[in-house]
Amino acid sequence: MTPAADRPKNTPVPPAVKQQSVKQEREAQRQAKVAAFKQAQKRKNRNRRIGIWAGVVGGVAVIAVLITSVVLTLPKNASYPGGGTGTGQDIAGVELFQNTSEHVEGTVDYPQNPPAGGPHNQYWLNCGIYTEEQTNENAVHSLEHGAIWVTYDPSLSDAELTKLKELLPTTYVVLSPKSDLPSPIVLSGWNSQLQVNNASDARIADFFEEFWKSNNVPEPGAACTGAIDGPGKV
Repeated sequence: MTPAADRPKNTPVPPAVKQQSVKQEREAQRQAKVAAFKQAQKRKNRNRRIGIWAGVVGGVAVIAVLITSVVLTLPKNASYPGGGTGTGQDIAGVELFQNTSEHVEGTVDYPQNPPAGGPHNQYWLNCGIYTEEQTNENAVHSLEHGAIWVTYDPSLSDAELTKLKELLPTTYVVLSPKSDLPSPIVLSGWNSQLQVNNASDARIADFFEEFWKSNNVPEPGAACTGAIDGPGKV
């Protein structure tokens, strides 16, 4: 039998080695936690960037749709040189008058319907599109400045009204409905007038080329804004 003194014994681990091993284990755990945290942050930031760009792209798409819809619904506008002679001799159906200009108060009994010049209120009607009938005396003052007053029967269809708007310039024009017209559409300038049955009539453009912003008015070039906004201004 082997003597007890000769049996092998476990070699004890020095305390310094044990402490070093614990430190390494803890450091490894800490590094693992740091790596996991950084990985989670990367995923979070990546997802956030994706969300932001998705929102930006979606917002741009919505804005593009809105802009497109607005552009498509805005009426197209015609362009005319302006400053015509105001004679209308080459336009079939044009009537010319000899109305005089003066500022008056109250209601005026005009010889034409709608009026095409004559005594008028001292304040002009601001040019633009109106959905309601306008006061004659203010609208006539706008004609004195070279504007064209386009009146239409209230029963005119939406399709015809849209087509009519596309024939109008952006300035020096008044568009409004008016009852008891002699035709579905009447164009009135200062001492000039044209009656047409529909917005497809080529003479509408001819009338604008001849009488719009004409120099043959009492106050050519005077403003068509800065005075009276009538009811139903668009």
